[in-house]
Amino acid sequence: MHAKGCSDGCSCCDLRLSHNLPPGLTRRQFVVRLGATAAGVGLAGTGVLAAEAGGPPARRALRVQPVLVYSTPVRREGTSWRSWGGIQTEADADAEVARIGKELESVRASAGVPLDIRPVAKVKGDAAAAEAAKEPCDVRILYAAGGGLKTLESLIAPDRDTLMFLRHDPGPAYLWYEIVHPRLLRKTVDEYGQPGLDVHDIAIDDPKELAWRLRALSGLRNTIGTKMVAIGGAGGWGAGGRQAPVIAKEKWKFDIVDVPYASLAPRLQAAMDDPVRRRKAAAEAERLLGGWRVSMKTGREFLDRAYVLTDVFRELMREAGAGAITVNACMGTIMGISKTTACMPLSFLNDEGWLAFCESDFVVIPSGVLLHNISGLPVFLNDPTTPHGGIVTLAHCTAPRKMDGSRLEPVKILTHFESDYGVAPKVEFRVGQTCTNLVPDFACKEWLGFKGEIAGNPFLDICRSQCDVRILGDDVALLERMKGFHWMMSYGNHLREVGYALRKLGVGFQDLSRGTRVEG
Repeated sequence: MHAKGCSDGCSCCDLRLSHNLPPGLTRRQFVVRLGATAAGVGLAGTGVLAAEAGGPPARRALRVQPVLVYSTPVRREGTSWRSWGGIQTEADADAEVARIGKELESVRASAGVPLDIRPVAKVKGDAAAAEAAKEPCDVRILYAAGGGLKTLESLIAPDRDTLMFLRHDPGPAYLWYEIVHPRLLRKTVDEYGQPGLDVHDIAIDDPKELAWRLRALSGLRNTIGTKMVAIGGAGGWGAGGRQAPVIAKEKWKFDIVDVPYASLAPRLQAAMDDPVRRRKAAAEAERLLGGWRVSMKTGREFLDRAYVLTDVFRELMREAGAGAITVNACMGTIMGISKTTACMPLSFLNDEGWLAFCESDFVVIPSGVLLHNISGLPVFLNDPTTPHGGIVTLAHCTAPRKMDGSRLEPVKILTHFESDYGVAPKVEFRVGQTCTNLVPDFACKEWLGFKGEIAGNPFLDICRSQCDVRILGDDVALLERMKGFHWMMSYGNHLREVGYALRKLGVGFQDLSRGTRVEG
C-alpha cells in the first residue's frame, strides 16, 4: 500500500509511513541525517553533505541603527513651552528606549532576513544628531518623538536608507506624527522636498510595518552587486533583451563572470572521466531515486552525468566567489558537451540554496535574485502563456523542488521536452499554495506583479515543470500590460516588499492584486 496520493508506486512510501519519516526522506536518508546531525553536519536538498558540498554564501546582514529623537522642554509661565508628544523627560526617553529595544528584537526574530540591529541611540539636539549621523549603517530608523527640523534633516542622507517610526495609539504620542508631512517632507509648501525620505518610508504604531520594509531593503542590498557565473556568456531574450546584460551591470551592479564553453568542455570531460566523481554521482543518483515520491522515465546515465555537471557548476561558483550561476545555450550547446542537460543540475543547486538559472536571460534574472533575497526561498524562472479566464500556465524544464525552503516537492524525472534528451524535473507544485509572480519588462523601467494560487499540475506537451496559476488580481490588466517574456515565481506573497525595493532602485511596479502602482 502506498501513501495516499502517491501515484508513482515508489518503494519508499511504506517505509516513510511506518517509521514516521518526514516528507522527502527515505529511511536510509533519515538514518544518515541523524548521524550527520550528531556530527554537526546537515544535509543539502539533494542528499549531499553540506560540509562536503560547500554551501552558497550567506546573505549579508543589514546593519540597522535605531535613533530616538526627542527633547526635554523646560516649563515657562504664561507661554507655550512644549510641543506635542508624550516623551518630555529623560525618564520618558529611557523608558521609550527600552520599549524600542524589545520591539526591534521581535522584528529581528520575525523578519526572515539577517538583521544586525544596533543599540538604540538617544539624540537630543543638533550636536548629538551630527555625531549620530557619523555612525556607519545600512538603514537608520528614526523614532521621531520630538526634536527640531534641523535635527531630523541631519540624520537623513540620500545615499543611506532611512525609515521613520511614529506612535499614535496607544502612545506615547510622537510630535512628528502630527507634522512629518507638511514640515519635513514638504518644507511647509505643497511640493515634496526631502531627499532620502518619502511617505512610503514611514511606519506608524505597528513594528511589523518596519519588518517588511527591512525585508525589502535587505533583499535589495543583497541583490545589488550580485556576482554570477555565466556559462557561455550573458544574454537577454529576444530583440528587446539585447541590452539586458548592460542593464544588469549598470542598474543592478551585477558582476558577471563569463565562462566560455571552450574552457568548460575540457574541464567537464576530465570530471566525467574521473572514476571517483563517477562513483559519487552514481551514489547521489541512487539516493535521489530512493526518495519520497520520486520516479524516473529517462536514461539513468543522463542522471549520473547530471550529478557530475552539478559538481562542476559548484566548483566554478566557489572559484569565482559567486553564489549564482546561469547557463546560456542550455537548449543546445551544453548538451553536446555534457552528454546530458543542465535542467537537473540547476534544480539541485537551487534546492541547496544557490541561485541557478537557465537561458542566461538577464531581463528576468535580477527579478529572481531580488525575490530570493527577500523571501529566502528558491525561485522558479518560467515561460508564461496567455492569461485567460483568470488562469495562466507557467512552465520550464527546470524548477526547484524545495519551493518552501524546506520540504522537497514530488518529482517525475523525464527528458528535457524540446530535445527529448537528458534529464529534467517535472516538479509537482503544491496545489492551493499562494505564490508571487513577477513580470519584468525589457527596459527594466516598470514591472508587473500579481498574487496567484497554484490551481493544478497539468501534463501538457510543453516544458516539464508546469503549473496552472489562478490569477488573484486583475487578469485583464495583466493580459493588456504584459511586457518582456520570462516571469519569476516563488511561494508566498512578497509583492509589497518587491514594490518597495524597486522604488528605491527607480523602477516602477504595478501590483495587479492590489490595484496599486508604485512609481520608480
